[in-house]
Amino acid sequence: MIEFWLSAGLLLLAALAFLLIPVLRGRKAQAEEDRTALNVTLYQERLQELEGEHRAGILSDAQLQAGRDEAARELLADTEGAGRKARNGVLGSKVPLTAALLMPLLGYGLYLHWGAIDRVEQARSFAEQPQSIEEMTARLEATVKDNPESAEGWYFLGRTYMAQERAGEAAQAFERAVAIAGRQPELLGQWAQALYFAGNKQWSERLQQLTDEALQADPAEVTSLGLLGIAAFEGGRFAEAIEHWQRLVAALPEQDPSRQAIEGGIARARERLAAEGGAQPAEPAAEQGRQLLVRVELAAALRDEVQPGDSVFVFARAVSGPPMPLAVKRLTVAELPAEVSLSDSDAMMPQLKLSGFERVQLVARISRKGDATAGEWVGRSQPLASSSAEPQRLTIDSADAQGQ
Repeated sequence: MIEFWLSAGLLLLAALAFLLIPVLRGRKAQAEEDRTALNVTLYQERLQELEGEHRAGILSDAQLQAGRDEAARELLADTEGAGRKARNGVLGSKVPLTAALLMPLLGYGLYLHWGAIDRVEQARSFAEQPQSIEEMTARLEATVKDNPESAEGWYFLGRTYMAQERAGEAAQAFERAVAIAGRQPELLGQWAQALYFAGNKQWSERLQQLTDEALQADPAEVTSLGLLGIAAFEGGRFAEAIEHWQRLVAALPEQDPSRQAIEGGIARARERLAAEGGAQPAEPAAEQGRQLLVRVELAAALRDEVQPGDSVFVFARAVSGPPMPLAVKRLTVAELPAEVSLSDSDAMMPQLKLSGFERVQLVARISRKGDATAGEWVGRSQPLASSSAEPQRLTIDSADAQGQ
């Protein structure tokens, strides 16, 4: 608020200047008038001196007239500028001074009546970065209190409550957002999720209705798909959980960081399903077809430096992501040149797959010790799309000084 009042003060000073400057000019004009009166008095005294000297016989008639003319010229020269300023006129000082005193009070009163100091304070508050989630919650609570018809305010308040594990209050906030904005799929999904956790993860007919309605309007509504997968997993329905989570992964962008956690959940569900002897759901067609074809060759200059039994690791790693490989194949130098394919089935970790990253780099490394992270010679490709269908060519041609 300091910035607001400083700005208001500067504007007030500018307004006062328009009123007070004429008053100051009036004082200067008064000084000019006083000076003119003094010059007239001196002129009259000079005439009396000249007439006295004429009567005493000191000055002749001609000298008397010349002295009078000289005194008149001096008076005119001194009063010419002042006379022009006096003719222009000035404002009286009482009216401007009174207006200057009343202006701040009048402006303050008008702002209290028509102004929006509360909105200014709210805008300033939201412009500052909150120091804690509790501070953010307090701001959002103040927002919905001042503007209870703000669907966005209720939505973000519900999200904040969920982050604080206050699911019951979050459910009320999402319900209010739905009442204002309508039954939008995203709001229904968030509302159902809050009700699920507020009810100790007990599935109900109401939750089923909310998620069915959300998915009917938007089959790729991510919160509903994730919630259905969680409920199925908690209920021991692992095949159903895998199905919902696979749909969720397909709906998320390639670079979405939550894909890894969801794929990890799918892998755990598959493990539990396998332990129970259940049939595994099929992989989505998009994931089955995601593979990179690579032809790996050895540079002619290195043929005398390697041994047939040296290990060759061919892998893809994310350009922007974790350093560990996403897909790996192991060969020997004796098998080079060789053509290999890298796909999700070659993943080292279930939550880190080739299909989970948009751009990757191909690496082929020769390691005499059988270490995939460090070796003697290496070849690297330029970054490329993980969905690329064109065969790639990778030549091992340089010393491996960096590792990884």
